[in-house]
Amino acid sequence: MKEPMTDRDFMLRAITLARLGEGWVNPNPMVGAVIVKGGRVIAEGWHHKYGELHAERDALRALTEPAEGATIYVTLEPCCHYGKQPPCTLAIIEHGISRVVIGSRDPNPLVAGKGVRMLREHGITVVEDFMREECDALNPVFFHYITTGRPYVKMKYAMTADGKIATKTGASKWITSEEARNLVHDWRNACRGIMAGIGTVLADDPLLNCRKPGGRDPVRVICDSRLRIPEDAQIVRTAKQYETIVACALPETEADRPEDMRAKAERLRQRGVEVWSVPAQDGTVDLRELVKRLGERGIDSILLEGGGTLNESALRAGIVQEVNAFVAPKIFGGKARSPVEGAGVETPQEALQMKMEQVRQVGDDLLITYRISDDQK
Repeated sequence: MKEPMTDRDFMLRAITLARLGEGWVNPNPMVGAVIVKGGRVIAEGWHHKYGELHAERDALRALTEPAEGATIYVTLEPCCHYGKQPPCTLAIIEHGISRVVIGSRDPNPLVAGKGVRMLREHGITVVEDFMREECDALNPVFFHYITTGRPYVKMKYAMTADGKIATKTGASKWITSEEARNLVHDWRNACRGIMAGIGTVLADDPLLNCRKPGGRDPVRVICDSRLRIPEDAQIVRTAKQYETIVACALPETEADRPEDMRAKAERLRQRGVEVWSVPAQDGTVDLRELVKRLGERGIDSILLEGGGTLNESALRAGIVQEVNAFVAPKIFGGKARSPVEGAGVETPQEALQMKMEQVRQVGDDLLITYRISDDQK
C-alpha cells in the first residue's frame, strides 16, 4: 500500500516546479507552489517569466476544484504588494485557503513578514521556515540582489589538474568535457549577464551566447579599458542580435577623449554596442562601479568567464560571491597561464578564504563550488 504524501513531499514538488522558471524570472525569484486538499494535489504552479503570474496565482488558476480549506505549499513568502502582479496574499485569502506552508522568508522590504502577518490576520494558519535551507538554495541570486542592488557574480574557470587554463602556446580548447561545457550553457541561461575581458576576446573571439536549446541569451559585458575590441570581432558583429555592453576606462566626458577613441566608440554604437565609460583611478575599469550600474540596469546575476587578469581584478574588487572551478584530469606542465593572476599574496595567511559548498563529478571533470563570505571582500 502506498504511503500518504507528507508536507516534505509537497514542498519538494514545489521546489522542483520553482526551478522551471530558471533563466526567465530574473530579477524576480524562482518560486513554486502546490495546493493540497484531503491529501491530494489539486493544483500546481510556478513563476514562469518576469511580469507574468506569480507561483501562487499560477497554481490557483490551475485548480481542479475549489481551494476552500486547502493547504498551499510555497517556496517563498507570498507577496502582499502591487507590482507587475497583484498581491498573492489576497488571492490566497479570497480562495479560502486555510493553511500556508512557507519555505524561504522574503528579504524584500515590501514583503519581509508583511505577507505572513496579513494571512494570519485573516485567520489562516501559517507555517514558516519549512525546509528553509532547501528553499533558500533556490534563490541566492535574488537574496543578494534585493538586499544590495548589485548582481550576484558567479566566477567560472576550467583548469587542468596542475592548475593551468591553457597550454604554453595559449591553446585552451578544450580543457573540460562536453558535459562540463553543457553545464556552462545552463549557467549562461540562468544568469542575466555574462562578463569577459578584452584578453579573452582577442585570444578566442568568443560569441558568449547561450547554446542551450530554448535558452535565454545573457547580456554580454566586455571589460576593455582602452577600447581595443576589434570591430570585426564576433561580439561586435552580433551586437544587434545579443545585447552587448563594452565597459572602458576612457575619460567620462566625451570631449576629453582622444579623437580616434571617440570615433571608434561611435562606430561601435552604430553596430549596436553600448559603450560605458567606467574609469578607475589606475586607468582600468572600475569593477565595483560597473556592477553597481549593471544592477541599476536590472541585471541581477553575472557569469564571470574571465581570464586570469579579470578574475584577479574581480576578486580584489570584492564583487564575486561564488567561484566554480572545473578541474580536468589532464596535466599541461610548463609556465602556462593561471586562473587567477596578478601580483598574488606574499604569505598563505593573506589568501582569500572561501567556503567549499559542493564537489561533484561532471563528465570526466570535478566541479568545486566555493562561496566567498562578505567579510572577505
